[in-house]
Amino acid sequence: MPLLEVRHLVKAYEGAAPAVNDVSFSIERGETLGLVGESGSGKSTIARMVMGLIEPTSGDVLFDGQPLTGLAPRKMRHLRRRLQIVFQDPYAALNPRMRVADIVAEPLIIHRACPRAGLRAKVSELLRAAGLDDSAMARFPHEFSGGQRQRINIARALALRPELIVLDEPLSALDVSVAAQIANLLRELQREFSLTYLFISHSMPMVRYLATRIAVLHNGRMVEYGDTAQICSAPREPYTQTLLAATPEIRIG
Repeated sequence: MPLLEVRHLVKAYEGAAPAVNDVSFSIERGETLGLVGESGSGKSTIARMVMGLIEPTSGDVLFDGQPLTGLAPRKMRHLRRRLQIVFQDPYAALNPRMRVADIVAEPLIIHRACPRAGLRAKVSELLRAAGLDDSAMARFPHEFSGGQRQRINIARALALRPELIVLDEPLSALDVSVAAQIANLLRELQREFSLTYLFISHSMPMVRYLATRIAVLHNGRMVEYGDTAQICSAPREPYTQTLLAATPEIRIG
């Protein structure tokens, strides 16, 4: 059984063409599916439907075989421990008035996943996993660089030991060298924590580096879907060929 399965997903807004139109895919445990397309192709809308942040117009999202569409809030709250999201803007995703220790500890407190006496040690462990040290705990988000802020977001996403993390353009707000460092971190964390990723991006080189399979979106529709090596070496669709040609190769690793 796939860990995540999306079936014929549609999201339509009144007076506009569907933002997502009949999209289906699945993600096996331990793999990374790259969802790629230009801005406005429907990638982030899919991410929010997968997370239950918005409801689809039609179609189904199943997590470990359980339908998420229309799930009662109490049951969805329980599932939040198993699936998390990292957003595109690393600063907007952090409360500027909270210290880093409180930001990372917040999901542990809300879900009662760690005794108060052990919070500091747990936060320290999560920050180290994301490449930061204990000196970050007492500081505020504005005191960090963009890459460091995204590491804080990743540490927070790891707090509840999720099985699936939705990565919604997590590298696009970073410069190339920092994005490459975060991409390497994501690969290391996937091995260490046995994570499954839905990695959303407009950058084919980043998707090629991180993803085992790729789904290509164009105007809300999936136009190509398959193994990363096959799509990157012999894409069938002209749109995929355009995406590959439009992005310069990036050296990662």
